[in-house]
Amino acid sequence: MQRIEQHASFGGRQEVWQHASTSTGTDMKVGVFLPPRALAGQKCPVLYWLSGLTCNEQNFITKAGAQQFAAQHELILVAPDTSPRGEGVANDEAYDLGQGAGFYLNATQQPWAQHYRMEDYVVQELPALIEAHFPANELRGIFGHSMGGHGALTLALRHPGRYCSVSAFAPIVAPSQVPWGQKAFAAYLGPDEALWKQHDTVALIATAQERLTLLVDQGDADDFLAGQLKPELLWQACAATQHPLKLRMHSGYDHSYYFIASFMQEHVEHHAAALNA
Repeated sequence: MQRIEQHASFGGRQEVWQHASTSTGTDMKVGVFLPPRALAGQKCPVLYWLSGLTCNEQNFITKAGAQQFAAQHELILVAPDTSPRGEGVANDEAYDLGQGAGFYLNATQQPWAQHYRMEDYVVQELPALIEAHFPANELRGIFGHSMGGHGALTLALRHPGRYCSVSAFAPIVAPSQVPWGQKAFAAYLGPDEALWKQHDTVALIATAQERLTLLVDQGDADDFLAGQLKPELLWQACAATQHPLKLRMHSGYDHSYYFIASFMQEHVEHHAAALNA
């Protein structure tokens, strides 16, 4: 791993690292915030953030305002890129497919399958690297926004025992039922909709082996609310199975990082309660 950026922040340090990924076969960049205790060499829990469509590792670390709360609760924050990138990596002209739109799954279809293995990267490779190169213990939380909210929820549900806590801002909760997910799933996974449901939060809730409380915040002024996000489907799925859900609707908030920053403290506190218990 090579450190390419570092900044003092709230008594800790915000860094950006680059490394060659065995999962994606590309160089990947990842933001890592080290709280004061980690800088002193003491092991800390790790909170992983997954960003949304078009984002890279920079969006969260520059706009979310999470460092001050991670410093207070002594959490390492890790924010990877949203997809593999570079020459020779399959791409699409549209913003919602290809580079910047990995959807946190392992693609099975060409030309995507060679590099688009973001589930392996986020769940297996990245934690192994973080725990080997930084003073991190084995306690992990995961959260994200939009496509990254989808990733956080589905990866927590698909890998029980891997994460102690999970939350999301404006997640795509039923990708197999909305245009963003249908387009990506058809490209990455092929036409079999049974495979799509293996990466769909609403579908996964029905057979969830673990009962982590899902904290989900959603703005009612979000332009994508009705057509792409449909939080009511998550509420219905959790109600049917009595899966613990805290779904909070916020008047006047949109899909932007202004919304995310407004409720970031509460999300970090949600994770800290589980990770520092």
